[in-house]
Amino acid sequence: MQQPTGRKYMIPTRIGTFLLVLVASFTCVSRAQAAEEPTKAPVPNIVLIMADDMGFSDIGCYGGEIPTPNIDRLAADGLRFTQFYNTGRCCPTRASLLTGLYSHEAGVGRMVYADDGPGYYGHLTDQCVTLGEVMKAAGYQTLMAGKWHVGHAPGQWPSDRGFEQFYGIHLHVDSYFKVLKSCEVYHNHQMAIPATADPPNTLHPDQEWYTTDVFTDWAVKFVGEAAPADKPFFLYLAYNSPHWPLEAPAENIDHFRGKYLDGWDKLRETKLTRMKQLGIVRKDTVLSPSENPAWETMGKANRPELDYRRAIYAAQIERMDQNIGRVVAELKRTGAIDNTLILFLSDNGCCAEGGMYGYKWKQNRMGNHAQWRKESARSSSTGQAWACASNTPFRLYKHWVHEGGIATPLIAHWPKTIKSRGELTHQPGHVVDIMATCCDVGGAEYPKTRSGKPVPAMRGMSLLGAFRNPDTIHPRTLYWEHERHAAIREGNLKLVSLDAVDASQWCLYDMDKDRTELNNLASEMPERVEAMKQQWTDWARQTHVLPWIKDRKR
Repeated sequence: MQQPTGRKYMIPTRIGTFLLVLVASFTCVSRAQAAEEPTKAPVPNIVLIMADDMGFSDIGCYGGEIPTPNIDRLAADGLRFTQFYNTGRCCPTRASLLTGLYSHEAGVGRMVYADDGPGYYGHLTDQCVTLGEVMKAAGYQTLMAGKWHVGHAPGQWPSDRGFEQFYGIHLHVDSYFKVLKSCEVYHNHQMAIPATADPPNTLHPDQEWYTTDVFTDWAVKFVGEAAPADKPFFLYLAYNSPHWPLEAPAENIDHFRGKYLDGWDKLRETKLTRMKQLGIVRKDTVLSPSENPAWETMGKANRPELDYRRAIYAAQIERMDQNIGRVVAELKRTGAIDNTLILFLSDNGCCAEGGMYGYKWKQNRMGNHAQWRKESARSSSTGQAWACASNTPFRLYKHWVHEGGIATPLIAHWPKTIKSRGELTHQPGHVVDIMATCCDVGGAEYPKTRSGKPVPAMRGMSLLGAFRNPDTIHPRTLYWEHERHAAIREGNLKLVSLDAVDASQWCLYDMDKDRTELNNLASEMPERVEAMKQQWTDWARQTHVLPWIKDRKR
């Protein structure tokens, strides 16, 4: 660059030389200091994706028969947990996931439709903090799309609990093609779509409203707007898929028609074989007993009908997988993928609600599908028989705290940190760990108070250690209660009861050797049973489970 020639800009030669030497000296020192100080890694983005009522072994990378290539790619480049747990039901799981507390401590021990006092208020309390609040305080942009379901009165909404951007439904989402009464759609704090049978697809007016697609549309929009900013983002994407009713686009249903004509018995056997091959379960795992009627007894007229119901359920999961692929594609487009922690899990095991063959089994059939494909609510469900296959190889379903109700796949994908690509970890974990993990990886501080009131300490453990070394196992003690179903897992032993109030119901199982809960060790280890029962009782008193469940029927 040409030097200025005006007199007032000139520097005497000796002084100029001195200044040049001085500047050079400071430059050398600065460079030396920079070389000594390690470059601070950028704070990661976090994307938390939750499925609704999906069985442990439905997706491909956990042995499932449903093609889920996008989820499977996350697993192939990430880490799969084989012993991760939810709480057995949608509202309690969401409460624990969002707060890092057992659901009763957060006020949602059961569902959100009644206020039954401490532990069972039916909404998140003022004394707990959410991931939205904690990550926002840590400098994150906080985003959410989908199903909230932990408080639907004003003051309890996502926009009241730390989420700066929200598009979704505060209550249940028992429809894919409609917006049901009391389940209006909100954008931030404003109602965006009232109850209607023909909701507009705001972002894509030329496309039909389908919740899985629409929730993804808004998640992708939020990521696209947030990724270029200097601040990291936290996205919670809560699908209602594959919760009943059975509703899916025709092109997805067509992929699966006729693929289930061999029935649920054969499906359970083939899934277990794949799970053993993948290392999800031990080679000596035995299927839990089935209460299903033998497939051969169903008759030629009913088998195609049952195949069709399972085909729609599978179509819902396939569509969700396709939409997760869209989220990943947006992360790649924005350059955020390598430094984004993606977590995928389900809120509980597959649902047996609706009887053995599902809601309205006799009324809603293949021949009149055009009439009920958008009926919504309790128009249809997968039923107990197919739910048993979804939860292979475990016992029972959503609502229960046997493994079929509480075991969830958990996939963690984070290229910058998870180097053991495609591997498994057998570290036991629980949805209470999500808060601790997000605080750990995001540098967030979990507060001691909220609005001047003390906040209970986190119950969870950060999963970052498992991300770095999947072979390390930390012993855990974990607890459950839902509708008087109760359990405690201490190390490899799990004490579980169909009714915590009935002392005769407690059974003891070795989770290392017997995940399918077939060999009751209670009579062989009576002292351990009593000690674990006392531990559970102490926990239940601390978390407001007792005396509540003793005073009420289920």
